[in-house]
Amino acid sequence: QVQMVESGGGPVQAGESLRVSCVASGRTFSGYALGWFRQVPGKEREFVAAIDWSGSGTIYADSVKGRFTISRDNAKNTVYLEMNSLKPEDTAVYYCAARAQRWDSPSRYTRDYPAWGQGTQVTVST
Repeated sequence: QVQMVESGGGPVQAGESLRVSCVASGRTFSGYALGWFRQVPGKEREFVAAIDWSGSGTIYADSVKGRFTISRDNAKNTVYLEMNSLKPEDTAVYYCAARAQRWDSPSRYTRDYPAWGQGTQVTVST
């Protein structure tokens, strides 16, 4: 069973940048598509970005396209989300997730990810 731990969240001002990370233990990330999602109280968890097993294929939510970049370092069992030009509406708990089967494609849907971290809070103020 994989354990995933996010870090790097915190308070920032609008327009600033932040990078959140997610490290896996118990199982290698290598070969698995990974995703970042976010959630605010009272709302469903929403897709942010996902990356394929090789790191060359990525997909993004329209709301973050051009501002956020997902990347991975398989040697470090880590996936990153670089967030630039942050807006107050980006405030949320950010979660990383891993697909169940090797070579599965990246997905926008929470139902396709059985493994989740505990989340890291990102707060963007004006």
